[in-house]
Amino acid sequence: MTRPGVMLLDAAGPEAGALATAAAARGHQVHAATTAAAYTGYGPELKGLLAGHIVTDFARPGRALAELAAYSRRWGVGAVLTVNEYLTELAAHLCAELGVPGNDPGRAHAARDKAAMAQAFAAAGVRMPYTVLVRDDAGLRAALADPRVGFPCVIKPIAGAGSAGVTVVSGPDGAAEAADAARTVVGMYAGGGDPRVLVQAYAAGTEYSVESLTQDGATTHLAVTRKQVTDGASRVETRHSLPVRLPPAIEAAVYRQVEAAIRAAGIRHGASHTEVIVGGDGRCAVIEIGARLAAGQIGVLIQHALGIDVWAALLDVALGRPAALAPTARGYATVRFVTSSCAGRLTSLSGLPSVGPGVPFVRWRAAIGGPVHEPDANGHRLGSFVVTGADAAEVEERADALLRQIRIHVEPHPNGPGQVSEASTSAIAP
Repeated sequence: MTRPGVMLLDAAGPEAGALATAAAARGHQVHAATTAAAYTGYGPELKGLLAGHIVTDFARPGRALAELAAYSRRWGVGAVLTVNEYLTELAAHLCAELGVPGNDPGRAHAARDKAAMAQAFAAAGVRMPYTVLVRDDAGLRAALADPRVGFPCVIKPIAGAGSAGVTVVSGPDGAAEAADAARTVVGMYAGGGDPRVLVQAYAAGTEYSVESLTQDGATTHLAVTRKQVTDGASRVETRHSLPVRLPPAIEAAVYRQVEAAIRAAGIRHGASHTEVIVGGDGRCAVIEIGARLAAGQIGVLIQHALGIDVWAALLDVALGRPAALAPTARGYATVRFVTSSCAGRLTSLSGLPSVGPGVPFVRWRAAIGGPVHEPDANGHRLGSFVVTGADAAEVEERADALLRQIRIHVEPHPNGPGQVSEASTSAIAP
């Protein structure tokens, strides 16, 4: 029997590669929708998994949808998947066009555009920080004067990702600069920045994310992830750890809010990654939601800590088949991100751990001689590694010890001294 083909919207990155591997291992022909520039960067291993690919222009979604639908029909595609934040809306429309399981195309914009997300959350009664859409400087001044916003507050772009352009502002000074920074953030396939920005009341508390899979409108929560972020104006992630066991009453409250957010964003068939803050009073506020599997190796953490094959599960959901979502292990896993404390040129690296027992994943992204940045967005991470084990405290202690062994030498921009430092979680990015 011929198995349906699988279409990946953008097959770059480790998560997409894992999806391609899982689909090919099950006998599905795997196709990739990509840009010409991106396809040249695909490695031989990934290209060897692909039965075919189509080059399209994601910046023109209407045209891309028509081209991808025609290609998919020609090659018998029966499942559409993406782990790319910027392509989840296109994926929903393509699924609807092909008549395969997918998210509500009429609501998919709310999982991508944060202004639309805030409106959808408000209409659905999702508890979130008070949020104001700002279009110009006068609107910014009015938002900052609104007592429902207060200080500190958060200024963020409409359609960014990975904490790019997000600033925590402690007072009126610096707000205009933060708004300008948010406006300059350009989406992966956008032609320019968006003049609109969001001003949001600051939610104090502990940050978590909830990793979920929804099938036929029924949601299973796979794990709660503890997220550690930097202090200061830029809050970028330094580590993820799971699973977190919340007190039952708080967990139930978190899940209620997350499920309301999932419905508001029209997520019916697929993964979701919901970022929340739990305050000191135990109340949950939803910060935002993504209609995709979490990045930052969270899929690897779930697989090794809980024994859930998330890649196979995502494939089954996309094909409309029952997915195996019950944990088969009771372990613990954490990821550490490696960053530089200064901008410049990376000249040397030592002490990076190797894959082995208890360290199932190591990835280095930066090239010797290449540029590095001070971490003010998740995209500035130099590398990462995952540590697993049975005991949470032991796993965290080992991960911290391994991180301290990594030493990087960065030659700062002209007129600055060189720096040799231990890798740090005090500043970060992906």
